[in-house]
Amino acid sequence: MSANVYFIPVADSLPTSAQAKVMAKIFDASGAEQTIGNNDFVAIKLHVGEKKNTTHVKPELIKELVQKAKQLGGQPFLTETSTLYKGERENAVKHILHAHNHGFSIENVGAPFIMADGLAGNSEYEVEINGDLHKTVKVAREIVGADTLLVVSHPTGHPAAGLGACIKNIGMGLASRMGKMRQHSAMMPEVNNKNCKYCQKCIKWCPQDAIIEQGGKAFIVTEKCIGCGECLAVCRFDAVKYDWNAESGFMQRSMAEHAYGSVIGKPGKCFYFNVLIDMTKDCDCFSVNQHKIIPDIGILASSDPVAIDKATLDLTAKAHGKTLAEMSYAHHDAMIQISHAAKIGMGSLDYQLITLE
Repeated sequence: MSANVYFIPVADSLPTSAQAKVMAKIFDASGAEQTIGNNDFVAIKLHVGEKKNTTHVKPELIKELVQKAKQLGGQPFLTETSTLYKGERENAVKHILHAHNHGFSIENVGAPFIMADGLAGNSEYEVEINGDLHKTVKVAREIVGADTLLVVSHPTGHPAAGLGACIKNIGMGLASRMGKMRQHSAMMPEVNNKNCKYCQKCIKWCPQDAIIEQGGKAFIVTEKCIGCGECLAVCRFDAVKYDWNAESGFMQRSMAEHAYGSVIGKPGKCFYFNVLIDMTKDCDCFSVNQHKIIPDIGILASSDPVAIDKATLDLTAKAHGKTLAEMSYAHHDAMIQISHAAKIGMGSLDYQLITLE
């Protein structure tokens, strides 16, 4: 069945205050309010951008959604999960402080920032899905507990998936640390002896007792390792390394299945917004000040995560001759994640674009 995707075009380099008004308008026009009930816990999934990133979706746009949720009787909160890699978002303490530094504070936005996966990224639920790759996926605990999910995504290129948009934002962005590891890497972790201080913290945290002492350093027994990423989370000396070059097709399909696990228990209670503004070659996880590679297009809204990502590719191709993914990383087929999400029942590739003025 065809899905409705609502679209409000914007002029290039529209001031942030005007972007916020567009967000408020498309929320009202798209029927997003139907997902929010009285006293609902409303999780607003966003990406605050890594340190030095300035092209992420701005707090003013998120504030509009917070206000809308409150007007409808909901209890909104901003939410994210910890990253596997080192940076300002690797655990709850650093992530929340960094979010506040980027303007996502209670004072600025009107809602608290609550990490969905706990202090170290391992607070999770195992959710059953009927996937091709996985029958269960590891989802951040507070996402399962939330009543409503509003997802605000900033489409960019992505070095491993071609496109980082709605499906990636909920697939990678709402998975626990173990869920992220399952998507990201087919390889087991190793210890870099040069960096290892043998503090033994990884040994204490390993859930499988797969880390032992060898030559005065930590050593990971591959046969016992489950790839959960706990050692990466607790190491403070960058001594744990992974092969991040997992085959793109597998990663994209796994990402789609984890995305499905994040929303499968919330029929009629999820809504998605793609902000096609300040689109860059690389995702907002990069700790650099990037520059947009194409002029701004507008904001999309839909109850269908598959359709909204398909519309994102189509609109960028229509405006610039190539999709955002093709302009960023043409050697990856970004349609793999979108087509697989449709295949497993997450949404529809067929959509009607409803343009609002």
